[in-house]
Amino acid sequence: MRSIIACLAVALALFSVLPAQAEEPDVIFKRSTVFKWLTPNDKLATYGLDDPDVEGVSCHFTVPERGGLKGWIGVAEEVSDISLACRQIGPITFKQKFEQGEDVFRQRRSLFFKKMQIVRGCDVKRNVLVYMVYSDRIIEGSPKNSTSSVPIMPWGAQTAVPKCAEWVTR
Repeated sequence: MRSIIACLAVALALFSVLPAQAEEPDVIFKRSTVFKWLTPNDKLATYGLDDPDVEGVSCHFTVPERGGLKGWIGVAEEVSDISLACRQIGPITFKQKFEQGEDVFRQRRSLFFKKMQIVRGCDVKRNVLVYMVYSDRIIEGSPKNSTSSVPIMPWGAQTAVPKCAEWVTR
């Protein structure tokens, strides 16, 4: 019993230090996948968000959302199957330096133990921003992930293209 209480205390402490999100993702649409009679259906939900530190890049991700009684009251553990696509949607401007693998977005996927993260890196050789989404569990982790690349290209009349290598801290 003490070990369970200790695990819960550690989990709560870890979640209390998660950074607050600057912006919640926009719901693009949801599609039911499993019908439930008296409670919400299981769904696939597609969201969009802009990179908070790189203007001109947006990402879309699709996550499963559990319905049923547990999903309805918010205690269901969500599965880790998440897809990701990121694209350049305008001229790219870096707002500040960033570390390889820095969080762009983070969201809980269960009451205590699982979270989804979108992280960003820079492929210095190719001048490409690389985004990865994965979900992790405090205890055992998760190998499920998805990756998307955004080559930094000129936009409109822009001729000079920023180099992501100049914005990565080492």
